[in-house]
Amino acid sequence: MRADDPAQQTQLTLTEYLRIRFKHVVDPIGAFLNHLGIAPNTLTFTGLIGNLIGAMFLSQGNFLVGGLIVLAMGPLDALDGTMARLRGEASDFGAFVDSVTDRYIELIIYGGLLVHYLQQAELVWAWLIFGAAAGSVLVSYVKARAEALNFEAKGGILTRAERYIVLAPSLVFGIPKVGIAIVAILANITAFQRIYFVRRQVYKQ
Repeated sequence: MRADDPAQQTQLTLTEYLRIRFKHVVDPIGAFLNHLGIAPNTLTFTGLIGNLIGAMFLSQGNFLVGGLIVLAMGPLDALDGTMARLRGEASDFGAFVDSVTDRYIELIIYGGLLVHYLQQAELVWAWLIFGAAAGSVLVSYVKARAEALNFEAKGGILTRAERYIVLAPSLVFGIPKVGIAIVAILANITAFQRIYFVRRQVYKQ
């Protein structure tokens, strides 16, 4: 990291905090799944397929079932990395695959919602879903691009864990528009926050 900004050096995202906070719970589950002979990548792609099925229900307007599936698939994101670490197989490529899969999962969920609202001819909400998807991808892209240039750009008001915590329950409780609107607004604000973090580092050189 080029800058010596203490706030950027010590800040943990919610995802990182949850992994540390619940390590004593996740590690035994990961060890048990390893004992069963399940590969970490199997879990990663199970989450992808599971969310694809959930998105199909969302596209049909069945937010309860779709939301429950999305909600159930969330913990798999923490378990695959934990399993690889416990196996001593954690690698940069594994982290890369996991990150790419996460982006596909988010876009699949938004795709299911987009199909539903287009079928209902609710174009305003279709555009908001596009905004939510764009913001979600940009949050990750800004971080990846910054790190490629040896800067740091994590944190912000709505990282991936927060997006999951906002969107999944809104689907389960039948208020998807609330979740969509929050993500559409706050995810894009988060992307701009990360751009600002990088700008601060550039001008501290």
